[in-house]
Amino acid sequence: MAPQEALLDPTGMSAGADDGTLAARPVSLRGLRVGLLDNTKPNATMLLEEIAAILQRDHAAGEATLYTKDYFGTPLSEPLRERIAAENDIVITAVGDCGSCSAATVADGIMFERAGVPTVSITSDSFFMSGRAMASVQGFPGFEFTAVAHPMASLTETEVRERAAAVMPEVLRILGVEEG
Repeated sequence: MAPQEALLDPTGMSAGADDGTLAARPVSLRGLRVGLLDNTKPNATMLLEEIAAILQRDHAAGEATLYTKDYFGTPLSEPLRERIAAENDIVITAVGDCGSCSAATVADGIMFERAGVPTVSITSDSFFMSGRAMASVQGFPGFEFTAVAHPMASLTETEVRERAAAVMPEVLRILGVEEG
């Protein structure tokens, strides 16, 4: 009899991956720590920092901390995910503006939701379907994320700020916070 071999799942799904329950939403953003996950795509840092500035200015969010992934095309490492989840109350991930990075941005958001941290993942509108496909593959087809207008990489600082302002209603809706 031949020895049994381990079968690897190429989708990256693991036990419990079919949990499609969102983390509990905050009543308010007042004083909440905001984790910003930069996937290293051009203008991701600027977009995330502008969103954090708006959350702090308009919703009294607390300290914002920027983290950077090793590679945009794969989900973040477990040690970094655990660190971000432990150090923050909400997380914003961005920006998925290609097929693989959109899928990875959504996968990152799903991992934070499953860790109990309300998360907003941001793709560009051209790659929204890649994100939607990843949410289904991860067993979380109802995972809500949002999109900014494509492209992102070639924008000026002013244009990135405009994208951030434009996406804020969706960021707040996904977090369960009314505009204020």
